[in-house]
Amino acid sequence: MNAVAKESARALLFDSEWRLVFIKRTRPGQEPYWVAVGGGLEPEDADAEAALHREVFEELGGKIDGVRQVFLVTDELPEGVSLQHIFVARLVSMDPSQRTGAEFTEPGRGTYEVVTVPATSEAVASICLLPSRLSEFAQANLHGLLALLHQGERRPNRTGHCDLVRQLEQP
Repeated sequence: MNAVAKESARALLFDSEWRLVFIKRTRPGQEPYWVAVGGGLEPEDADAEAALHREVFEELGGKIDGVRQVFLVTDELPEGVSLQHIFVARLVSMDPSQRTGAEFTEPGRGTYEVVTVPATSEAVASICLLPSRLSEFAQANLHGLLALLHQGERRPNRTGHCDLVRQLEQP
């Protein structure tokens, strides 16, 4: 079994009007693409959820609540396994003037535009959301993700999984 070489945390964020919040990336010489807010885990992060809170503040100047992990994207890399912890969360506040990080100060990295997209399968399908497995998951599970956020706090069962999350994972 390969070791974990890279870990990140990303969120399917819903704003106060229940629209999805993404980052539209435009890099020189490339077609624009969209990503869920988030990024790599750093040594000071207690866990993936802590990394997500840090990344939401860095990328949006934002705060989130209702955070639940709902999906895990894995990829085999030459140096080991890449894990992307995918969460669902509500964006409760955002102040773009508080954004920090090299992506906002180095012009060669392109632009990072905060955009909202209607929470419909058609709207998600109409953008180039990467990775493609996240796009497919979001399109197939939007109703369940919204229901999860609307229902409030659910405690995991004895196996450590929420019943609704298990339902979302079923084909």
